[in-house]
Amino acid sequence: MSSASHSVSDEDFSPHALDIEQSPTFSGNEEEAEDDQGGDYSTRMEELLSDEDEHGDTEADENDGGFVYDGVDADQVTGDNYRDQLRDVLGPEDSYDESEEQEVVRALLQESNSVSNEPPRDVPHVDIQLDVSASASAALVMCSLPPSRVGSPVPNGPFALFPKPFLHPNVSRLRSFTPRGSPALSAGSPHAQPINSFSPSPSHFSEISRASSPSAGHKGLLIGHEREVFRWSSLGSAGSHFYDQKPSKASTVLGAPLTGAPMVLTANGFICVGTDKGRIFVFDFKQTLKCICGNDSSASTVGPISAIALSNDHTFVASGHTTGYIQLFDLKNPEVAARTVTPATLAAVTSGRQEGHIPNSRIINVSFVAGRHTAVVSADEYGLSFYHSLGKVLFVEASDTIRIFGNYHGEDAPEVSISGHPADPSSQQNALSRPSFRRRRRPRNTVLAMSTLPLGPLPHPTDAYQIVALLTPTKLVIVGLKPNPKTWLKLMRDEGQLSSPGYRRRGCLAWFPSVQDSSTEKSDKTVNTKNPRSGKQPGRPPTHPVLSYSWGSHVYLLRVYEQKTKQTVSNSRTGKTSEVEVGTLVFEEAGQWTMDDIVLAIQWLNVNQLAVFTASALSVYDVHGVKMVEAVQFDSSSLVSPSLGYTGNGSMSYSESVRDIAHSIRTYKGKLFLLGRQELFVGTLLSWADRILSFVEQGNFLSAIELTRTYYTGEAPGNRNGLPEDPEERQIVIADKIHDLMVASSRYAFSEDRMTDGTHASLDGRGVDRTSLFEDLVATCARACIALNDFDFLFEELFQQYENAGIYRMFLHQLEPFVLDGSIPLVPPRITQRLVALHDENGRPDLAERIIWHIEPSCLDINQAINLCRTHQLWDALVYVYTRALRDYVSPIVEFLGIIRSLQQNPTPTDTVIKNAYKIYSYLATVLCGQIYPSQEPLEAAEALLAKRDAYSFVFCGHSTVWPVEGGSLVLTSQEESGVEPTYPYTRLLLRFDAESFLHCLDIAFEDSYLNESSHDMSRLMIVKILLDIMSSEDLSPSDVTFINIFIARNVPKYPQFIQVAPSVLHNILTALATQPEVETREDRQLAAEYLLSVYTPHDGDRLLRLFEDAGFYRILRSWYRHERHWGPLLTAFLHDPELRPSEIFSGFQEVITSSARDNKKQVPSNVIDILTTSLDELLQADILATAALLDKHVPQLHETALESPPLSNDRDQFIYLNHLVFDSEYDQYSSTPSSPSHLNSRLRHRFIRLQCGFAPSAVIDVLKRLQDGIDWSTALSICEEAGAYDAVIWAVNYRGQPREALSKADVFEKQLTLDLARTLASPAPGSTDSVYKCLNDLQTIGRRGISVVTQGLESEVLSTLRAIVQETFASLVSRLVDPTVHSGTTGTPYTEFRAIFDWHVWNRTEPMETC
Repeated sequence: MSSASHSVSDEDFSPHALDIEQSPTFSGNEEEAEDDQGGDYSTRMEELLSDEDEHGDTEADENDGGFVYDGVDADQVTGDNYRDQLRDVLGPEDSYDESEEQEVVRALLQESNSVSNEPPRDVPHVDIQLDVSASASAALVMCSLPPSRVGSPVPNGPFALFPKPFLHPNVSRLRSFTPRGSPALSAGSPHAQPINSFSPSPSHFSEISRASSPSAGHKGLLIGHEREVFRWSSLGSAGSHFYDQKPSKASTVLGAPLTGAPMVLTANGFICVGTDKGRIFVFDFKQTLKCICGNDSSASTVGPISAIALSNDHTFVASGHTTGYIQLFDLKNPEVAARTVTPATLAAVTSGRQEGHIPNSRIINVSFVAGRHTAVVSADEYGLSFYHSLGKVLFVEASDTIRIFGNYHGEDAPEVSISGHPADPSSQQNALSRPSFRRRRRPRNTVLAMSTLPLGPLPHPTDAYQIVALLTPTKLVIVGLKPNPKTWLKLMRDEGQLSSPGYRRRGCLAWFPSVQDSSTEKSDKTVNTKNPRSGKQPGRPPTHPVLSYSWGSHVYLLRVYEQKTKQTVSNSRTGKTSEVEVGTLVFEEAGQWTMDDIVLAIQWLNVNQLAVFTASALSVYDVHGVKMVEAVQFDSSSLVSPSLGYTGNGSMSYSESVRDIAHSIRTYKGKLFLLGRQELFVGTLLSWADRILSFVEQGNFLSAIELTRTYYTGEAPGNRNGLPEDPEERQIVIADKIHDLMVASSRYAFSEDRMTDGTHASLDGRGVDRTSLFEDLVATCARACIALNDFDFLFEELFQQYENAGIYRMFLHQLEPFVLDGSIPLVPPRITQRLVALHDENGRPDLAERIIWHIEPSCLDINQAINLCRTHQLWDALVYVYTRALRDYVSPIVEFLGIIRSLQQNPTPTDTVIKNAYKIYSYLATVLCGQIYPSQEPLEAAEALLAKRDAYSFVFCGHSTVWPVEGGSLVLTSQEESGVEPTYPYTRLLLRFDAESFLHCLDIAFEDSYLNESSHDMSRLMIVKILLDIMSSEDLSPSDVTFINIFIARNVPKYPQFIQVAPSVLHNILTALATQPEVETREDRQLAAEYLLSVYTPHDGDRLLRLFEDAGFYRILRSWYRHERHWGPLLTAFLHDPELRPSEIFSGFQEVITSSARDNKKQVPSNVIDILTTSLDELLQADILATAALLDKHVPQLHETALESPPLSNDRDQFIYLNHLVFDSEYDQYSSTPSSPSHLNSRLRHRFIRLQCGFAPSAVIDVLKRLQDGIDWSTALSICEEAGAYDAVIWAVNYRGQPREALSKADVFEKQLTLDLARTLASPAPGSTDSVYKCLNDLQTIGRRGISVVTQGLESEVLSTLRAIVQETFASLVSRLVDPTVHSGTTGTPYTEFRAIFDWHVWNRTEPMETC
């Protein structure tokens, strides 16, 4: 490949010395103009992006044709003062490039309202619905109230007539079952059931616009039609040059310039639009037409524009055309092209004299190289890409064109690199390790996309390489033009993505240059240190450039940076070596994802966000998190496709061309420019402040507050542009905004202006109810204050406004759900007092109790709360006030004891009173374990110690005491006021009321380590002694004494080191457990006795055994008898235990009999047999089959005894019993293997045959076969004949070798049955049909059995004859083999006499060959 000389005078600019934001000389300072128009969105953009007050006096040029970026979503309403208050709240937006974006924003906001009055496309109206549900508490134990206790002894004593709450045995720790939990809580407490709190009402109405509010509670991605993501505006002034042109009379006469239809777009510094007439229209951001590049003569030559680019300093425009021409325009002199690159002829290309695009090859990409004006790269539709250096030498154009990619049509050489030869694989050693593949055939040459790395606002080492990225259907190629042309990366596409033609031919790419790292920028904001010498701040490291590219629906990110390596270089002259640093480009994958559809275009919005276009959606991706943050519906067919004209000649399909929209989409400074078929658009991705202001524009201040709160908590959906990434910094930015929004909103809601703004007017003149508005204001502000953890505004300013307006009740009702769910635990006492009084006045003390329980005790009015609880008997709330507010843990006990005492004096109490009295046990169970009642939350260590000490000291006090200690009264327990108080009055009263519940609480408390310390005033031993003392006074009911004995017996072995009781006391307890008459507590007493026997061995065992037998403690007896090897009594203990299932009884019998036989020389002892004999009736009633198996295995001699017992008086039961012993059958459901009948004597066998004939006659023959060794055949045949089992009789006679007698029997039976059948038919009677069928079945059976007998007899005779013939023949054969001359006179074939025998044997295979 030949090229022109490279030594040209280039008009290079120092790329980093240029201020890329400085407008060209002809732009003036028009971008500085500002428009101060109140009431619309445009006037507040500056407030959003700047902290400075906007009071400038500058006025915009009203005659200017710029476009308005007003963002009006609905008709404007009155109340501007309120809007001003809310807009003033929002301050600057923290953007990565704030100063640069402000210039674009100011320019886009300069046009008057006369240009565009259309509302934006996306109008967000979503409701805020955040539910605040009350927290549910743990379920409580002693809560229900059935008529009587189930499974408890009959109560007696002073409380015998009172129904008691149900305490199930598996809950009571004194019962025989293992307790599943220890909590014992109150039934009437607010935590007994889930609290029916009400969620704050959603904001259904805006106070000004009456529009629905946006939902901040919706998590995840919200599609664009649900909320506003982009704010679109039409560039009407600029678009008027291309769309809907109507020629005037003057233009008709004088002639108008040919503008043509728009084809391609670029926007960076200026908005440049190329048309199909070869013209380029250049606008500034105020839509002022700066110039038109090109003229009629040149346009007719170069043809339509198919690609366009603007130089880095905004002074030159390059255009590529469908004819292969490339033009370069200087915007100072736009009429004539400054440089023109003409296509290269085929002759010049083939001869090697010239490089370039072939004529009529459409240029699809053109791009400036770095900061140069006259260096561009281009690519055409045939896959050729060139580097053009368009300089001048001595005022004469000296263009240099170098092919950097692709081959001309017909070339078979490998694709060339920029250096003119195939890329050296060693130069790609730093490429990504993505798997490549070997292409079977080369696809059609094409370049899907091409772009040079633009210069960023900060210098970066990669700028010196002048990087160019090219994307083809099969690979990504990155080349560097400096310092030496080189291919740095060739990345192959995955083969699996090439299967679909639509995915194969679609790809795009976009660079994002190096910018200031946002993280370092934040840190530098906090520490603004300057260099003392230069006075400048230290340099900040820039980010690395990132390339985003796509194939089909797959999007990839590629980061590029320079890596310095040291190499040793030798001087050819001196021979000395030296180390030099050599730069190498390094590429690393930065992320990838897959879209739902083919990607049509990619553009960078900012350093963190990428806009991805598909046929039906516009998505915004966060490149750091590699996740989609926004998505809106998008119609790609509404944009201009520069290749649409090629569908007519068939060179491109319409479906492929209509998706060629990459040249109609550009981004600049965060703005998105779209070249549509009908108009030119600009869009802005709304930041957090934009969204808040959009609600402000609508007058929806509740949604504005709620959305701001979600940004504060991190729950807001979508992007978070303008907010710091760090959560703490983000909250600092937003906190003041939330407060100011609440202040401005509340002040306006209660201002006089609101009453005159028209929002309360209705068509019928009756006005609009705004109750929901004021209700939602409280809920919204409450959620915001919860997020801020600052409630001063809510309880001071806002409540005062509601109070002044006389609607403080509304405030209290909305505040209550937040108190109940714990979101707002601290409420000022003056508000708490009103909230409690509100429910008291409404006659709902239950709601007042709920408030008292959930609120922080320090916020309560103690006197109000105690009086209210006592008046309405709100005992849980009263306990809460005593314990949490006053730290008094004895007063609740005194209150509950008063209720119990009142039950003694009132013979007919209500269920509610009884239930409230039982709360004392729940309270004691929690307090003695160091927990808060009734939530069971642990108390602090010091407070728990105080609570336990006070409770133990009072409950187990030996005499009546005064409480409170100062100024209190004597707490009495006697039924009469003048009654005598016993010792330990409070413990005694609790035992008499319900001993089981009280001891259950003590059992829980015994597990607490508080009772381990000897330094405390109470211990387990002291409590046991007190209980023994009370029990000895004999004023307790027997059931109460039983539970005390159970309690002591179960706890002595659990705490042997703490509870040391005299053996005599333990013996008395053991005796008492065995002598109590209550059947209901037998199992509980037995378990307690087992516990006690584990640590205590009684001296009079025989007496206790008798007591245990009388008490029915069979589990203890079994353990005792097994230990002493008393097998007979052990069997009785198994048999008489009502708690055992039949399977357990028989399993125990098996074990005992086996063990007894092992001790008695493998013989079952006689006493065991005697017990089995006497127990047969009970065993058979439990399980017949298990009894049969047990007897047959160990004592078969008892079979006849068992069959004669009353349980087997039924023949069917006897049949089932014997059938289990003979073999498995359909009647035996418990045996899986047949039993041996060897243990059955002949009498039992004959009985079973008789029973078999009656219940299963079809199986009699099988029974005879199995029992044949032990039966008398004559007796068996008589039994069968009497029972009508004729088939079995015939079989048995024949089986015994008497076929003729069998046939005779069959003849007799047949005649008898025939006679019976004739009689039945002659004189039919009811039910005779069954007899007829039975006779017929019997006749058929007899016939089949007779035929079988005959067949067997004939076969036997034939076989005998045949056997004789075979023997004779075999002897003849042997003689012939020994002496062949004996039969020499025989004629015919030798051995033919054997053929008949062999043929017969083959035909009849019923007899084996061995029989011969």
